[in-house]
Amino acid sequence: MLRLVALLYGIVGTTLAGIGVVVAVTLNRYDVQSIITAAAIGAVAALPVCWVVAKKLQAA
Repeated sequence: MLRLVALLYGIVGTTLAGIGVVVAVTLNRYDVQSIITAAAIGAVAALPVCWVVAKKLQAA
């Protein structure tokens, strides 16, 4: 299952990091630290999401 999580993370991690950057820019936070922080939060939030999705895919 760890292999499936790693494969999913490539897609989900980039998507959630991108969403974080879009949210930061929408809130008029154009400084580099805010954008990097938002991307890092999105990337970390992707880990449990990938784990749940992988569990549901293996159950199916």
